[in-house]
Amino acid sequence: MLLRQLEYLVALARERHFARAAAACYVSQPSLSAAIRRLERELDVPIVRRGRRYEGLTPEGEVVLEWAHRILAERDGLRQELSALRGALTGALRLGVVPTALPAASLLTTPFCDRHPRARVVVESLSSADIVQGLSEFELDAAMTYLDDDTLRHMRRLPLYEERYVLLTPVDGPLAGAARAGWAQAAALPLCLLNSRMRNRRIIDECFAADGATAAPAIESDSVAGLYAHLPGGRWSSVVSHAWLHMFGVPEGMRVVPLEGPAHGPRVGLVVARSEPPSVLAEELVKVARGAGVRDALDALLRAHLGGGHG
Repeated sequence: MLLRQLEYLVALARERHFARAAAACYVSQPSLSAAIRRLERELDVPIVRRGRRYEGLTPEGEVVLEWAHRILAERDGLRQELSALRGALTGALRLGVVPTALPAASLLTTPFCDRHPRARVVVESLSSADIVQGLSEFELDAAMTYLDDDTLRHMRRLPLYEERYVLLTPVDGPLAGAARAGWAQAAALPLCLLNSRMRNRRIIDECFAADGATAAPAIESDSVAGLYAHLPGGRWSSVVSHAWLHMFGVPEGMRVVPLEGPAHGPRVGLVVARSEPPSVLAEELVKVARGAGVRDALDALLRAHLGGGHG
């Protein structure tokens, strides 16, 4: 059994299409199909349910896929451990990040690269569900996500910060001069928010509801960047997580106004799957995270913006 055959199987299960899997592995489709057939012969079990197109894996194939993920992860771990013994950690750290935590990801990835200049970081923007799957299948080494997810209870979790929500509003808007604003007041403004499929939007909708209001944004986006693209110009307001200020700051002509309660939102943290042996790259990222002071850095940034604002 060749490790390459297992890589082809993992790619096929991920892409669910022979041609796309072959392209992902930089081989021809006949070569990939032939390698998987050889794997079936070597293991003496059917792995792929074949029809006119890819139809999924057999029960035996699901077992082989689980072992393939594990074997390939241990192969990568061996390489990482040997590189660490040589004094220079190498390899690619695969980090999954929920979209609303992406603006703060550099607070971990930059010091990690400073500490390990020969290692690489591959950041993927993923949903919470995709992050759980990626960690379980060893497709990810670590993730930044919300920690109050029951599906993460069997994984190692390191809190990084609690989301704090503030209002971004035009400097000539009705709430620009307020020391604090209520959620119901914010709901009455022309708003641009994330769409309802995003966890962050569902959280702030609960905050609006707690103040007896319902937000009806004129513009919805599925990304933080898309939301921020609409803010310059002085027409729209938005409720944002303070972590987004790290990457996007306060657009010209906007002001940050604190919102009344709750003081803290859900916790965002670093998540690592429990595995033996543990991923060397993931363990190094955990060490970086413990000393990075992410919460303090974001809180200091928020205080600076609240103290000055833009005008």
